[in-house]
Amino acid sequence: MTDTERTHDHTHTERADACAPATSARSVAAHLAIVLGSVDPLPPVRLGLDEARGLVLAEDVLTVTDTPPFDNSAMDGYAVIRADLLEASAQNPITLPVVADLAAGTDQNPRLVPGQVARIMTGAPIPDGADAVVPIEDTDQGTEQVTILQAPKPAAHVRRAGEDAHAGDRVLRAGSVLWPTRVAAAASAGTSSVLVHPAPRVAVISTGSELVTPGSPTRRGQIPDSNSFLLSAAVAEAGGIPVRIGAVPDDDDVLRAVLTELAGQVDVIVLSGGVSVGAYDVVKAVLKPLGTVDFGPVKMQPGKPQGFGRWPATDSVPGPLIFALPGNPVSAYVSFEVFVRPALRRLLGQETLHRRTVTATVVDGWRSPPGRAQYMPVILTHRTIDADADSTDGSTDGSADGSTDVSTDGSADVSTDIIEARPASRGGSGSHLVAGLAQANGLAIVLEGTTHIRGGDLITVMLTS
Repeated sequence: MTDTERTHDHTHTERADACAPATSARSVAAHLAIVLGSVDPLPPVRLGLDEARGLVLAEDVLTVTDTPPFDNSAMDGYAVIRADLLEASAQNPITLPVVADLAAGTDQNPRLVPGQVARIMTGAPIPDGADAVVPIEDTDQGTEQVTILQAPKPAAHVRRAGEDAHAGDRVLRAGSVLWPTRVAAAASAGTSSVLVHPAPRVAVISTGSELVTPGSPTRRGQIPDSNSFLLSAAVAEAGGIPVRIGAVPDDDDVLRAVLTELAGQVDVIVLSGGVSVGAYDVVKAVLKPLGTVDFGPVKMQPGKPQGFGRWPATDSVPGPLIFALPGNPVSAYVSFEVFVRPALRRLLGQETLHRRTVTATVVDGWRSPPGRAQYMPVILTHRTIDADADSTDGSTDGSADGSTDVSTDGSADVSTDIIEARPASRGGSGSHLVAGLAQANGLAIVLEGTTHIRGGDLITVMLTS
C-alpha cells in the first residue's frame, strides 16, 4: 500500500471499479432521476411549535381569532378622546384628569367620557370611548392629571382588532419552512401545534477493517474513520437527524446484523465504502443479493461507484432508503451533495432540493477526465475590478458592491465585483484529499464533454457553504 492509499478512508473502493465498462455507466442526471423518483415527503405528523422549528408545513395555518384580538395601544402614553385635544400644543397645553391606569394584560375597561384620559401601556386594550393615544413624550407624564402638549392625529397609535389578520385568514401556506418569524406568526395566530413533515432519521455507517475511532492508537494499515463524521455533519446541515453508527469491519455477518437492526429505526441508511468489485467490498456483498439495491457506475469524478435502493419491506412497510457511497472522503462528500442531500430535502417536504449555483471565473485551470462529469472542490473569492484600471495589473480598487462613483471632474468610475474559483487542493479532485476539501466552499461542475478548464473560463459552481 502506498502512502497515498493510506490516507484514504477506504482504500479498495474505487480502484477496481475504474475497469467497469463505460457503456454500463449512467449519467449523473439519470442516477439522480432514479433517486428522486423513489422519494416522497415523509408522512406528516403534528408537533408543538417548539418541536416544529425548521420543518416544512404540510397544511396551511389559519388564524384562530383576529390578530390582534382587540384594539390596543402601540405606545406607552394616554388613551384620549381626540376631540378634547384638537387645540393642544406646546403654546396651548391642555390638562385633563387621569381616571385609570391600564397595563398590558389588564381586563379593565373604564369607559371614558369627554374630559377624561387613561394612562396606558403598550399592548393594553383601548378603553371604550377613547379613539387615540398620546405618546408619553408629548406630555408631562402626570399620574393624577396630565398636561398634553401635542394634538393627536385621528386614531393615533391605535392598533385595530384584526389589523394583522382576521379569524380564518391564512397566515402560512403548506410548504413553508418554519423559520423563527413563521413560528411567531403561527403562535400569534393562536396555533399551538402544526402539521409538518418530520426530519428523516439517517443512519451513517463507514465500512472497512482499517478504520478506527479518531484519537485511538493506530497500527500499520489503520486510519481514522472520518467519513462517518463527515456524512453525519452533512445530514444535520441538510435538516436530517444523523444517527452515527461509525465504522463497521469488512465482515458480511456483522454488517448484515447492523443493517437488520437499523431497518426499523431509521428512514435512510448512508454507507460509505465497499461498493466496488474488490475482494472485500462488504456493502455490495451484503446488499446486492437482496435484489432491492442497484449498484453501478455513474459517469462522474469523483464518485463513480454508486449504490441505491431500499432495505426489503416488512409487513407492507417500505424499508429505509439505502445510499451506498464510495469510501474515499471526497468521493463520499461529492456523492452526498449530488444525490443524498436532494433526497433528504424531498423527504423533508422542501420545495428547493438543490444547492444554489453561481458563475465564477477560473483562476488556475485543470483537467477533467473524458466522458465523466467532474465535481472539483474549489475556493471561491470575490474580487473588485476598476474599469479604468489596467486589467493585467491585478488591481482591486473600487467599491465592493459594484457601485459607480463620480469623480471630481464629472467622469464615472465603474467597478465590478467578480467571483473567482481555484482548486482547493494542488491535487485537484483527488478523492482522498480531505485537507483540501476542508478549504473548499463550492464544487465546480465540469460537464462530460469538457476535458480542459483554462484560466479565464466561466464555470458553474455549486455553493456548499
